Amino acid sequence: MTTGNRLALLGVVLAGATAYMAFLGASGSWRYYATVDECLSNLPAFTGQRIRVSGKVAANTLQIAKDRKRASFALQGAEGKLQVNCTGLLPDNLAEDREVVAEGILEAPAVLRCDKVMTQCAGKYQSASNSQTTR
Repeated sequence: MTTGNRLALLGVVLAGATAYMAFLGASGSWRYYATVDECLSNLPAFTGQRIRVSGKVAANTLQIAKDRKRASFALQGAEGKLQVNCTGLLPDNLAEDREVVAEGILEAPAVLRCDKVMTQCAGKYQSASNSQTTR
């Protein structure tokens, strides 16, 4: 095998390994989320799995530790609630009656051990049709 062929083979192997590593890194962020009601209706399938759940923080359920590294609350769906216990950094705008996506491992009986919470923007943007005034 000539030196040129060896270099070409090495280039193909390195390109393949790089593409595979990029795929593995990106595939973790491709997970979609389930709503609270979808999660509750499929508990056996989701229990023990890493999952993202979307819902609204139910009223009178939010408890945040003083160091803001732990919180517990219930996520409200249209038909049910899911208890969420979070550890780790919490967003500053985490509040009751706010839409959030919580990511973690679903444990029995219907408790999400969460390590990541994402909140929606506080609505500082509005559509162009709402911002225009009629004359």
